[in-house]
Amino acid sequence: MEEVIEGGPWLFHGQPIVLQKWEPGMVLRKLQHTQVPAWIKMRHLPVELWTPEGLSVVASGIGKPLYPDSITRACTRLDFARVCIMLDITSTLPKHVVIMVPKEDGSESACKVDIEYEWLPPKCTTCISLGHHSKECPSTRPRHPPVSVYVPKPRPLEQKGPTNDEPKHKRDGTERVRQPLRRPH
Repeated sequence: MEEVIEGGPWLFHGQPIVLQKWEPGMVLRKLQHTQVPAWIKMRHLPVELWTPEGLSVVASGIGKPLYPDSITRACTRLDFARVCIMLDITSTLPKHVVIMVPKEDGSESACKVDIEYEWLPPKCTTCISLGHHSKECPSTRPRHPPVSVYVPKPRPLEQKGPTNDEPKHKRDGTERVRQPLRRPH
């Protein structure tokens, strides 16, 4: 199950499918169209921040932290930490976060953590929603009034023979025969 959850983001026709592990007390709610879960990679993360609390502090600078992947939890890959967060697409998504890290002498030093977004959904700045770009926004498409179409009805057969401008025998050897239609009983 973890492989499925951590393997995302999963899309269906370009729309995100939200998968979360169920836990007791979890409240089901409909996601707003401006929020989407996304995986981020945090690079140049100081060792002091490779804890659940440290990861949460850094991820909070971008969105609401949800959970780290299993490799990050086990600290078996140290070139980056991978955390799933709930992003608010209406806000600016930073490329890095500056964190103050305490030193042994009691002072602090600024540490820049680079952020890489694994996937971001198409974002519309016109209607402020996800799933399409501004140039494809349905709210900007011109609305056309309904068009009336004239469809002529077929004329009833009045003549039983050929018309003046239609020869009885055609050049290809076929003969046109008109007969009144009979209705089945």
